[in-house]
Amino acid sequence: MKIHDLGFVKLLDVMGSDEEVENAARISYGKGTRKVSQTRNLIRYLMRHKHTSPFEMCEVKFHIKLPIFIMRQLVRHRMANLNEYSGRYSIMSDEFYLPEADYLQKQSTTNNQGREKPIPQTGLLQFEFNRIYDGAQIAYENLLNQKLTKELARAVLPVANYTECIWKIDLHNFFHFVKLRADKHAQREIQDYANAMYELVKPKFPLCCEAFEDYIRDAVTFSRKEMEVIKDNLNGSWTMSKYGLSERESKEFLEKIKKGDDNDTAD
Repeated sequence: MKIHDLGFVKLLDVMGSDEEVENAARISYGKGTRKVSQTRNLIRYLMRHKHTSPFEMCEVKFHIKLPIFIMRQLVRHRMANLNEYSGRYSIMSDEFYLPEADYLQKQSTTNNQGREKPIPQTGLLQFEFNRIYDGAQIAYENLLNQKLTKELARAVLPVANYTECIWKIDLHNFFHFVKLRADKHAQREIQDYANAMYELVKPKFPLCCEAFEDYIRDAVTFSRKEMEVIKDNLNGSWTMSKYGLSERESKEFLEKIKKGDDNDTAD
């Protein structure tokens, strides 16, 4: 799947399936004796209650081409295994990330890591990017032509230089990666990569991804004080089926709402 002008993600290999997640949780039954609905129910239970080890039994492996500054965000996920293209042994790429016009935005005034309003005159900004890239590439080639070692010559290249890696991770930690890096608060470029990777994985683990979306990605948590507000505003009239909750989920929801009431003291 192509990312921006020069990058890509490719799903190289998959180990496991929805059924293998179930097998890891139920090791005592014969293969082929369960229905899809039962597999789905168990996977949703595991995800809902954060029983993560069955998801760790499955893995996904990618070939990724991305700018070095995005690679540095990818490598932060330490539960992954990776091998990166080496500038010590090989000539570095002459390709650099040039942001498209709508990616060029002003620094947010409320978030030190965020972007805000678009900037006019994007052509001038792109010129500045290219000016540095051209100079760095010329300097790199000149240093190599002077027989300087590759491992030192690469020091003049900017972090927008493209690199490649093989990146492998178990399904549980992949979901954690997507939760963080596909979030709207993450840098837009890493969002593009995370979303593309997730779309490649989703057809391989449809039930796991459905549960991840329902209970992790699109779910929210509340603080103790926020829960007090929710409890104070409940009117007691709930039609759980309206919201697609099973009987068991409905019971668990009410238990969560009531959690802590036993410890409450009267005024």
